[in-house]
Amino acid sequence: MAVPKKRISGSKKRIRRFVWKLKSLDKSLRSFSLAKSVLSGRSKSFYYIMEEKSSQT
Repeated sequence: MAVPKKRISGSKKRIRRFVWKLKSLDKSLRSFSLAKSVLSGRSKSFYYIMEEKSSQT
């Protein structure tokens, strides 16, 4: 017969939610920092191919 799980306390639930939000905030800040360095041309750890624009009119 199925037995219900124990109820998680409110404080434990808040702590887990806070940790989850901190992880997502950290990832978003890192990706934003990488995007800024790539766009400014100062990236030393990220390799990408630059497309040269031709000015034919």
